[in-house]
Amino acid sequence: MSGHYKSDPWSIIEEGFHPAMQEASESIFSLGNGRMGQRANFEEQYSGETLQGTYLAGIYYPDKTRVGWWKNGYPEYFAKVLNAPNWIGIHVEINGEPLDLHLLKPVEFRRELNMRKGTLERTFAVSVGSQQIEISSLRFLSMKRDEVGAIRYAVRSVDFSGSVAFTPYIDGNVVNRDSNYDEKFWEMEEAIAMEGKGFLKARTKKTGFVTCMAMGYDIQLNGAGLNPVTEVIQREDYVGNRISVEVSEGDELVLYKYVSVLTSMNHDPGVMVKQGLEILSNAMEAGYNTLLLEHVTIWENIWTRSDIVIEGDTGAQQGIRFNIYQLNQTYTGRDERLNIGPKGFTGEKYGGSTYWDTEAYMIPFYLSSSPREVSRNLLIYRHKHLEKAIENGRKLGFSGGAALYPMVTMNGEECHNEWEITFEEIHRNGAIAFAIYNYIRYTGDRDYLSTHGLEVLIAISRFWRQRVNWSRERQKYVMLGVTGPNEYENNVNNNWYTSKVASWTLKYTLEELVKIRDSDPVAHARIMERTRLISSEECVAWEHIVQNLHFPYDREQDIFLQQDGYMDKEQRMAADLDPAERPINQHWSWDRILRSCFIKQADVLQGIFLFEDEYDLETIRRHFDFYEPRTVHESSLSPCVHSILASRIGRPERAYELYLRTSRLDLDDYNHEVHEGLHITSMGGTWMSVVYGFGGMRVSEGMLAFDPKLPGEWNSLWFKIGYLDRILKITIEPGRMVVENQQGEGIELSLAGSTVHVPKGEAREVSC
Repeated sequence: MSGHYKSDPWSIIEEGFHPAMQEASESIFSLGNGRMGQRANFEEQYSGETLQGTYLAGIYYPDKTRVGWWKNGYPEYFAKVLNAPNWIGIHVEINGEPLDLHLLKPVEFRRELNMRKGTLERTFAVSVGSQQIEISSLRFLSMKRDEVGAIRYAVRSVDFSGSVAFTPYIDGNVVNRDSNYDEKFWEMEEAIAMEGKGFLKARTKKTGFVTCMAMGYDIQLNGAGLNPVTEVIQREDYVGNRISVEVSEGDELVLYKYVSVLTSMNHDPGVMVKQGLEILSNAMEAGYNTLLLEHVTIWENIWTRSDIVIEGDTGAQQGIRFNIYQLNQTYTGRDERLNIGPKGFTGEKYGGSTYWDTEAYMIPFYLSSSPREVSRNLLIYRHKHLEKAIENGRKLGFSGGAALYPMVTMNGEECHNEWEITFEEIHRNGAIAFAIYNYIRYTGDRDYLSTHGLEVLIAISRFWRQRVNWSRERQKYVMLGVTGPNEYENNVNNNWYTSKVASWTLKYTLEELVKIRDSDPVAHARIMERTRLISSEECVAWEHIVQNLHFPYDREQDIFLQQDGYMDKEQRMAADLDPAERPINQHWSWDRILRSCFIKQADVLQGIFLFEDEYDLETIRRHFDFYEPRTVHESSLSPCVHSILASRIGRPERAYELYLRTSRLDLDDYNHEVHEGLHITSMGGTWMSVVYGFGGMRVSEGMLAFDPKLPGEWNSLWFKIGYLDRILKITIEPGRMVVENQQGEGIELSLAGSTVHVPKGEAREVSC
């Protein structure tokens, strides 16, 4: 662990101000509530290096794709999340001089992200000549009223006498860091400042999204309300109020700033100002303390269900809670139009778009730790984009309702401008299909299949049928020109993982069509008509592919080969690389990487993890021992799968090492890029490392099973799992495991190899 942030089970704490760490800490201390989010920028002016970031869910800009040589099928644009108007700002002046920590040297600087409560607090002191003042701020984005944010900003005089001026404001003069020539993406429609409040309304270029932000404030001196003289400030893209107050030694001046943040995702732009001012008025009437209590209560409920408790290892405990906290504040599942970007609300990188990461790494967390509708809405999101996925397939030459879901998207259209990803990394279709399967087996919600899921599965299966071709030489179907999860291999033939998920999807679709035909003929007929799957010819073709698809295999090593020709490469181990050349993606040419045997992230092992039931322990161990040493783990998605499999095959030291890497990836900045934002989607993999890895959880032959492998560094571990309308609390200690059925009917479980019935409201203990 790096040690920059204090080790604490419930908080992320930074002591001392380190300008070189400012942008990294802006990411680490970020806030969100599913509807909006922001980096941990200072409220007051800061003229040092900073990445200003306020983000609104669903709001994006379609930047033009730039390529040197246009080819048919290229995406028309690259979508990017937009930095929205800055509403947290409070310009502070002390005796007429701006408070700016880039110019002043703060003492006793402390910043705390309280994960239990979902609040960001900052305290510090500065000298004004020979006198001293103390500043504290506490802010949150309400989880109860998700269009409201609130800040308590206080200046306390230690021995200072003079003037303190606050200027709370909303500033629309913002840009994205990756903007070309400081291009601005917002056009101001209205900016009105009044005494005590103000609002700013802006519209995005091209896409026409509208936001209205309204602010109001209360000011107190030593707990008593003030009605000071106010200077109203209004410009085309800025609204503010300047209030100056004389303070004496021992005085505390407090500003409570309230903001409502509305967008056209949820409001008619024609009445948005009126509605924004009403929401603001209601928040101010409730008051700061009530808003905070509402917010904290929501977080208490979230932690009751999703917390993981690790005894004896504070670093590991802090790591998993940080991941769970960020997952819950990034996505709440309230809006089926929304999904999860790789950086969430913490930065601009990757454009804030949806990747396959959601289905592969995020849904397992929400399935087990949130109400059913949260993960269901993530799947509904993909169903809503089915027609776009079919259109994407059509652009690449597929027909008959074949769907290729985009690698990167905001609205269902492909918007990723790297051809080797857009055209070739087609395994994302398999992740979506597997997520449907995962959702059904965890929730039992088979209605979803008849209303949504089977339509998606059929469209994906049609794509796989057309994507393979018959090889006369092999007398097998082959899949040419693909990129697997290992993006350090492009345009390869017969990537094992891609072929595996394709074959599995076809088989699963066929099985579910038979089940629904037998159980609900009316729904089956409706699906057949809607998808035009009238003839049995398609199903026969799918079955033929399942039975005759080529999978690369090396007899000498007795392993599935990552792709054809993998053993033609020079076989080297990642441990033999010169540390000065790591990461290789920053030191080697792309040509050299592509010709090497090195693996960016789990590829074959990704498939073995997903379909573990099909392989015995020795097979898993053999593949792990071959592929893991060749893996450089230069993707945030890599350590979690390897940690889970290492636990499974009895490699506790490696499992624990990889767990720390994934759980503290951002806190310890393993990849030296946290200043760009957090790795939100890999945080779902961190949860899997604990629950699937150390907790040994899996669904095997229709039964929930636990075969725990507690790390030697931990005294105990407990977590809760939602499964088939039950909530189970799992407690693991050295040599024993206790399962408590806290909600739902009795259930049969496999615990450490034994079948155990756990009645409603009771607990059962087994040795392990």
